[in-house]
Amino acid sequence: MSEEHKPGAPTLSEELEDPEQSSVSYVHRDRRYVGTKETVAYLLNDFSNAFNIGQYGDRFIWDVVKIDFRISAFVGIFTGIWDVINDPIIGFIVDKTRTRWGKFRPYLVAFQIPMTLIGSLYWLMPFFFPDTGPKYLPKLIFYFAFGAITETAGTFTGVAKSGYMTTITPHPNDRARLITMAELLTGYMGEDVPNMLMGVFIDLINHNIVKWKLRNLFLIMGMGTGLISSAFTMYFFLVSRERVMQNVERPSIKEGFKAIINNYPILLITLSHFLGGFSVGQGIQNYFIDVLGSAALQTVINIPSSMIGSISYAFVKPLRARFSTKALWVTEDLYTRFWWIVVFLIGMYKDNYKKRLLMSIVIGTQAWFDKWMFGLRKVVGAELFNEAMDYCEWKNGYRMEATTTVARNLILKLQGIIMGSVRSLIMQRIGYVQGIKIGTQADRTKKWLFAMSTGVPVITGSLAVLPKFVYPLTGKKRELMYEELSVRRKAYAREVIAAHENEESGM
Repeated sequence: MSEEHKPGAPTLSEELEDPEQSSVSYVHRDRRYVGTKETVAYLLNDFSNAFNIGQYGDRFIWDVVKIDFRISAFVGIFTGIWDVINDPIIGFIVDKTRTRWGKFRPYLVAFQIPMTLIGSLYWLMPFFFPDTGPKYLPKLIFYFAFGAITETAGTFTGVAKSGYMTTITPHPNDRARLITMAELLTGYMGEDVPNMLMGVFIDLINHNIVKWKLRNLFLIMGMGTGLISSAFTMYFFLVSRERVMQNVERPSIKEGFKAIINNYPILLITLSHFLGGFSVGQGIQNYFIDVLGSAALQTVINIPSSMIGSISYAFVKPLRARFSTKALWVTEDLYTRFWWIVVFLIGMYKDNYKKRLLMSIVIGTQAWFDKWMFGLRKVVGAELFNEAMDYCEWKNGYRMEATTTVARNLILKLQGIIMGSVRSLIMQRIGYVQGIKIGTQADRTKKWLFAMSTGVPVITGSLAVLPKFVYPLTGKKRELMYEELSVRRKAYAREVIAAHENEESGM
């Protein structure tokens, strides 16, 4: 099964045939199952996840498409309810899937091109409905239908991809290696370039330096990044494969619910996300645009800290070896919240939030300190879900990635329906006016934009840290889990191979 391993080290197959040949714990041995070609594809896929202009998605809806805040809130409720209805059905379909190409790949490959084409329509809305008001009915119908369709197809690809990423390698160290490489290297590949360019272009347009139309800018940047990202993602799906074997027998609905209820790690992760979901805020880029008067300024003040983010990955491996996942998860959370509270207090003192130079220094300093935790945040955050899926397999003898993902997301989506609508209504409540010249929002609105991008979301989502204190997969328990899983997976592989051989022989 292994494609690559260190010279002189036993392969997984040899190790499982003779478990006594090494006295080192399975968790602490380095095993590489993902080869060079697939690693490159993994990096391209991770790059594609961030290669977009999502940071300015709200501005597109607010100032270009112009959807009324209240109507946007109601549309979010209806599409969210539909999403909640179809999620469990889709999740169970995915978990029941067994093919020679794997459990998840058929959905990922089949939906990629159609989803890309449909997604392109999003950026064409200002051309379909030019110069229309926030309550123009045909535009609202299109917006509603687009949301419902993409939510349904996105559920298939979302739950499939979430599960797929937990199965491409059976060893936690190999997963951590991929996550670390992806988070470290994709930044140098230019994943942030589209958002940086958008900030510059928006400033040039808002200050009448160039005579472009915002709708043309969003079309070129949105559709262009979407096509490039889709190509890289498809390449990853085609060259990678699932290595964590699934049981030949398909789990029942009852077993699916059991896998969720007794998966203590996923319950805690979900509870943390749920409590954090009560965070009320808006992206800080809105503060830079509407208060400080420059979208590109955010990029400029982050330049001094940019290298720190890369350096921080050097500490991930020794910290993971020295401290438990729980300790790292809790520390990262508290550390990050502390620095945003500092920014909030300084900005609110004597209306300092209006002072461009001072706040640039303050937020730049926050970014410098925060970037020391950047690598740890990325790797630990991604690995938590992978560990929880391994725990399900260890506890029950089968994996339920899709059903678990859907169950977790069901709770979070129900909350998101409410909170998304609340955030839209809050924007109207604080007096935000859509489509007006930057810098002309009322002072009260500007103050709230600052608060909602710094202190308010930190405070309202602070309960998220509590479940992290009781995360169970630490120390010897985690080591024992992976030791036993390594043996079981060898047996699964034999069963799957035998089943395929029987199918081919007509038995």
